[in-house]
Amino acid sequence: MGLLSGKKALIVGVASKLSIAYAIAEAFHREGAELAFTYQGEKLGERVKKMAAQWNSDICIPCNVSSDEEIANVFSELKEKWDGIDILVHSVGFAPGEELDGDYLTATSREGFRIAHDISAYSFVALAKEARPMMQDRNGAMLTLTYHGSQQTLPNYNVMGLAKASLEAAVRYMAGSVGAEGIRVNSVSAGPIRTLAASGIKNFRKMLKKNADRAPLKRNITAEEVANTAVFLCSDMASGVTAQNIYVDGGFNTCAMSAEDMEDNDTKDNDAKA
Repeated sequence: MGLLSGKKALIVGVASKLSIAYAIAEAFHREGAELAFTYQGEKLGERVKKMAAQWNSDICIPCNVSSDEEIANVFSELKEKWDGIDILVHSVGFAPGEELDGDYLTATSREGFRIAHDISAYSFVALAKEARPMMQDRNGAMLTLTYHGSQQTLPNYNVMGLAKASLEAAVRYMAGSVGAEGIRVNSVSAGPIRTLAASGIKNFRKMLKKNADRAPLKRNITAEEVANTAVFLCSDMASGVTAQNIYVDGGFNTCAMSAEDMEDNDTKDNDAKA
């Protein structure tokens, strides 16, 4: 019997086999959850439907998360199939490409700022508003994905860092709103992973190398490791955990500087003296 047996989970954000949401769906299915999915656009819809079928799901509902009407429709359709929802997973983030390249002040525009916060942060709030009535008194869990760029600056991450900071604040406020109804709200801060979304960040390969060099585990993490943490947070095993941001990044967030950084600086100092 799996950790999620008997639970019904809506996953928003499955886009490809390389996405973290895909890994979460795999892990949820392995642990016995019944799954439903959303997709944006018919082209992506066909792909999501094929993936959903491998997890024995035929519930795939179109949804542009920037539209309150489409979000409301998702839950109207779910009510016809399910008597409630136990888990909501939000794995959505977007900013225009030009906002993720170069100096923050130069790159950031009013419209880009609005889009990044609307899609990456407010969409979780909007989904939760509609999911709330279907999740009350079921010991349910809401989960979103974030990144350490919310806490420390990273080259080219720019406005997405602010949007992720907003998302993490939303987790805390949402947890306060729904806690008395038996609903928990958490986030997972994943280290850098080769996903479709990450491909839009300039110099991402260098970021991966730096992360692996500095992290205590001396490697990058996998989508499967993030997914296993998601399973725990959405299971009854984490019944006392809410309003938390859990790092799955090999410990990178704890390290201001690695031993290798110090060795590089010593080498440069010695070369300068010579």
